[in-house]
Amino acid sequence: MKIYEVRERTPRLVADLLDIWEVFVRATHHFLSDAEITQIKEYVPQALQGVVHLIIAEDETDGPTAFIGIENNRLEMLFLSPKVRGKGLGKQLLQYAVQDYGVRELTVNEQNPQAVGFYEHLGFQTYKRTEYDEEGNPYPLLYMKLV
Repeated sequence: MKIYEVRERTPRLVADLLDIWEVFVRATHHFLSDAEITQIKEYVPQALQGVVHLIIAEDETDGPTAFIGIENNRLEMLFLSPKVRGKGLGKQLLQYAVQDYGVRELTVNEQNPQAVGFYEHLGFQTYKRTEYDEEGNPYPLLYMKLV
């Protein structure tokens, strides 16, 4: 598995990462309806193009299998293909983000307990909670810092 920061965000790469995003969200974000996922999906390519640091994990035969986005010492996104979930790649990517990019903060949906537990297991603690997400939807967010 090769992990590296993407320099050129080609339409093909963005499409591959969008596929990973959608499958991951459908598997983990059970609080979202199909319509909400479809609506959010429209903005993901823009987020992928706009995040300062986009790091992917790539398998030689399968191409991209996971990715993270980092900006201002914050983890902005972490998504994995189902074929690599539960095999330590998420932990490896987060540790890479902490060590190489100084990540110290992140935000996670409270209604995604697997992700909350994952981040807590890796040393992050909640310091703030909101009732609504950044778009004003009723999805509580937890703001976490590395301790």
